[in-house]
Amino acid sequence: MNRKNRVTATSSAVQLLFFFLAMLAWSSLFAADVMPLINAIEIRGLKRIEEAAVKNKITQRPGEAISQEKTNDDIKNIFKLGYFDDVRAEVEPFEGGVKLIYVVKEKPTIVKIDLQGNEEFDDAKLKEKMTITAGSVADTVLIQDNAAKLRAFYEEEGYWLSRIVPVIKVVNADEVTLTYQIDEGKKVKIKKITIEGNKALSVRKIRGVMDTTERGLFSFITSSGYYKKDQMDRDIEKIRDLYFNNGYIKAVVGEPTIRLTEDKSGMFITIPVSEGEQYRIASIAFVGNTVFGDDALRKKITLLPEEPFSKEKLRKDIFSISELYSETGYALITINPDVIPDESKKLVKVVLNITEGDRYRIGRIETSGNTKTRDKVIRREVRLDEGDIFNSALIRRSYERINNLNFFESVEINPKPVPAEKLVNLDISVKERPTGFFSVGGGYSSIERFIAMVELTQGNLFGKGQYVKIRAELGGLTTLYDITFKDPWFMDKPLTFSTNVYKLTREYIDYNKDAAGFSISFGKRFAEYWWADILYNFERAEISNVSENASRIVKEQQGKRTTSSVTPSLTRDSRNNYLDPSRGSRNSVYTTFAGLGGTNKFFKGEIDSAWYLPIWSASIMVRGRFGYATGIGGQELPLYERFYVGGIYTVRGLGYGEAGPRDEGTGEAIGGTEELIFNIEYIFPLISEVRLKGVAFFDAGNAYDSFKNFPELRYTTGIGVRWISPVGPIRLEWGYNLDRKIGEKSSRFEFAFGTFF
Repeated sequence: MNRKNRVTATSSAVQLLFFFLAMLAWSSLFAADVMPLINAIEIRGLKRIEEAAVKNKITQRPGEAISQEKTNDDIKNIFKLGYFDDVRAEVEPFEGGVKLIYVVKEKPTIVKIDLQGNEEFDDAKLKEKMTITAGSVADTVLIQDNAAKLRAFYEEEGYWLSRIVPVIKVVNADEVTLTYQIDEGKKVKIKKITIEGNKALSVRKIRGVMDTTERGLFSFITSSGYYKKDQMDRDIEKIRDLYFNNGYIKAVVGEPTIRLTEDKSGMFITIPVSEGEQYRIASIAFVGNTVFGDDALRKKITLLPEEPFSKEKLRKDIFSISELYSETGYALITINPDVIPDESKKLVKVVLNITEGDRYRIGRIETSGNTKTRDKVIRREVRLDEGDIFNSALIRRSYERINNLNFFESVEINPKPVPAEKLVNLDISVKERPTGFFSVGGGYSSIERFIAMVELTQGNLFGKGQYVKIRAELGGLTTLYDITFKDPWFMDKPLTFSTNVYKLTREYIDYNKDAAGFSISFGKRFAEYWWADILYNFERAEISNVSENASRIVKEQQGKRTTSSVTPSLTRDSRNNYLDPSRGSRNSVYTTFAGLGGTNKFFKGEIDSAWYLPIWSASIMVRGRFGYATGIGGQELPLYERFYVGGIYTVRGLGYGEAGPRDEGTGEAIGGTEELIFNIEYIFPLISEVRLKGVAFFDAGNAYDSFKNFPELRYTTGIGVRWISPVGPIRLEWGYNLDRKIGEKSSRFEFAFGTFF
């Protein structure tokens, strides 16, 4: 007997029971118009389930008159727990009334789960997808749900013909074993996707919004080219939205039909489309707006009369108007659109019904989750104070600033309105992540070859937001010892202070440089995105081991020199994320003046501008740099202050200094006194869950010894991957030299660990 029949039979039994009780009550109480009272409630048949769990579902109570309706409802509620095969009610006379007894029969327990027939995936992999385990109740719904989970997993892997059949074997009255019999079938590749019925929109445009694709050359990397039911359902919605965004508000996208090849190794998918007529905008009207006039609201919308209706534009316009209100204190603004079609003229009238609500202020600002980081470190990044007018733009900016501290795995700012007081409380919830980093080991760099390194870094010293780094690096070309300290809020004011002590030895092509020095800098943030700082640096350097074949410039600078320099700089940084930006820009200019003491006298400056533009889930980065340097008072510009263009941080695909002047005698790169560099990147997600991205780039740049060669450029292109790993960003990039010269490689593979440029 199935569950429905059991419930029906039980209800019938309850009705007979109550008929008997009614007769008993009539005979004993004669004319009393009441049912007998419940003097006790008992649960029988429980073995593993807690009695309290069952009694929580019972609505009847001792002292009440027994009720047929409530008893039926209680039986249904107990069934809904999912633990029982049968539930029935019995009544016994008890102390002048009755005892109400619920008799249950528990479902058996699953003591063992097996998988049979799986060859492509081992048991451990499949059980990761399952929620049922040994010890679970043998609930039919749960068992079938896990069969569906396994089926969905196989489908995502391309096994569209797979079959999963659960088999239950009774061990005894209380125990069963569960076996999932798996027939994996063949992997089915998508051979062709056909769109039928489309006239206004091309097949290419329709397929461009779909995630489901035909099997292609790179499908083994992207795991595409296989039919996935959930993905196809989303694609149908995307096609429908595409039509709605082009004015076809009556468009219908049918269920796809699937036809397999004779050997069942491939499939053909056909998606039927009925486009209907295109509708254009007749007018846009506003209702309910009192704070802002129609003219102010029209400046925020992109829907225009006579243009095709677009669902996406309407959504963005509603968001834009909502932002206008929420940035001026109206925290509970709601906008409900009415789209009224005129069938005869194929026009739609759009009416935006606005409920403005009241103007709110900021109430309490509270932080939670910061077990190490002090409250003030978070609060000083918040752009609003208690009592300020509510402003959604400043809340977003506060999130960006807290997130850019890089102290937390996650940051959430939850506005909680208090309508009675016209306040919005802000709950800032963070999850700390380790900010200390200690490593001892080695590695391999495309520039340095083998590297041995010891580094101790703490980015949030004592929870105060201060940064300290101690680093020692021994590479094939470079030996570096460095101690750095930075306080971004010096004396709890928007001032920065940093200092650095270092010792560096580096082998260049025709000479070695040994240097030791220190720096100290102060900075001030004077606007939301702007700050300026000034740095003083003192360095004593020696040029030695000069090659006999070295250029004149190198030979003339052999020996010891000192540099005493000051570098003022100005920066505007509006990037939404410093490590992995997708929106905003970073623009900076610096100038270095050397000659305040010391033997080196020179001027060096650079302008650097990078812009990030979001495109769907991807982004484009455009960056340009111009640098100029010259000696002062007839002195030569020091070798190590010249511009060397080429490599992963400038023009990828070229070696260090290859894009620039060379010595006429030796042909070696000697750097330039000017540089011009352009980079364009298309950055797209590969595996969003682990923050792995791909990049395609085009670089152009060069260094010059004279403006007369300006702006001759070298060109490269290439691809790469970027990973925001738990220990920092990692770049792996391959660049191809588009105008290869004699002695240069056609391409280069490079990698780096550190901040993306």
